[in-house]
Amino acid sequence: MGLTLASKITIARILAAPFFIAAVLSYTPEKDYLRFVALYIFLFAAVSDLLDGFVARHFQQHSKAGAVLDPLADKILLMSAFVCLYAMGNAFTGFHFPIWFIVILISRDVILMVGTVVEYVIRGDLDIVPSGWGKSTAFLESLCIVGFLLQLPLSRWLWPAVFVAACVSLFQYVYRGMKLLPPYGGKK
Repeated sequence: MGLTLASKITIARILAAPFFIAAVLSYTPEKDYLRFVALYIFLFAAVSDLLDGFVARHFQQHSKAGAVLDPLADKILLMSAFVCLYAMGNAFTGFHFPIWFIVILISRDVILMVGTVVEYVIRGDLDIVPSGWGKSTAFLESLCIVGFLLQLPLSRWLWPAVFVAACVSLFQYVYRGMKLLPPYGGKK
């Protein structure tokens, strides 16, 4: 069986990431239109995330490939967006994220990906179910990125909320993952 439509939409989201990165890193005040190019690519990715989920649910197109690709696409886009915004310094709103913020966001996503691999090894199957805090983190991250691309002054106050949500969701996912390990759960 080939890739489902939902998985193809997810792959398009992954392929959009390098174009987003190029637009952000090529930005200068003289090339202000690149901010909007990056914004449109990011919004395309956000809409395609909603669309692939709808297609998968509505047309029963759940697949193992989709279960891996969908969260991977989210991580690729969000991590690269924050790294690029950090690399650009204060070019967008006169604000520069602290490096520890970027390190924590990337570390969280790496820990979640490693945890997913461990879950697959232990259970032999993937059951990726995002938590409410995980969804809130992704939403706040997206809102923060859009705010910075639009140069909204409020954006500089969103990143602490992203930090809190990311930490809470990480602890929640680690706790859930620990319950899969023997002697608490999983295979014995």
